[in-house]
Amino acid sequence: MLASLWTQDRSISLLGCATQLCFFLVLGTTECFLLAVMSYDRYVAICKPLHYPLVMSPKKCHQLTAGAWLGGMPVQVGQTWQIFSLHFCHSNQINHFFCDIPPILKLACGDTSVHEMSVYVVVVLVAAVPFVLILASYSKIIGTILRLPTAQGRTKAFSTCSSHLLVVVLFFGSASITYIRPTSSHSAGTDKLLSLFYTIVTPMFNPVIYSLRNQDVLAAFRRFWLKM
Repeated sequence: MLASLWTQDRSISLLGCATQLCFFLVLGTTECFLLAVMSYDRYVAICKPLHYPLVMSPKKCHQLTAGAWLGGMPVQVGQTWQIFSLHFCHSNQINHFFCDIPPILKLACGDTSVHEMSVYVVVVLVAAVPFVLILASYSKIIGTILRLPTAQGRTKAFSTCSSHLLVVVLFFGSASITYIRPTSSHSAGTDKLLSLFYTIVTPMFNPVIYSLRNQDVLAAFRRFWLKM
């Protein structure tokens, strides 16, 4: 990206585009799985605090992390191969700022309905299923929090989950709208705007969102704003 900005050369080879899409899909899938794992971690910490050291042992954490990183690779490598096995006979200009599935399918010849259906199936597997697990975890978490006897305890428990929930809404909301909508209803402007959220905005704000519960970070923010 830095080289393209420097040279103003916006071209990309077919292999480069396929590689970019594959990495994008694999890392996006990893993000979905990691967010589900984090919700499970919060569920155990809030709903079963006495069992937390046993359930979330270092070995279990390593297994969950490895599963999140490796679980989506075979599916998304296959998805990339399937998309780039299509014949492209339309314009060779991708109306997007990176190689993404909807704008690439628009360049393909013939009927792409089968490929669109495969995209929906993969989205259900790698995004909808983790999202349902997150909702199930938080339904249990909210029920447990509401039963806490003190308001201070409820506030502390909610603050533990707020940063994660914000990231979940930003990431899953924008990504789901992009990939679950029919291709006929896609517009280049809307797709680019939504893509900004799950490729740039969410990762950029992740360090800030997850640091808001850190008292040292909050104190640094206050000092910064007071100086302005």
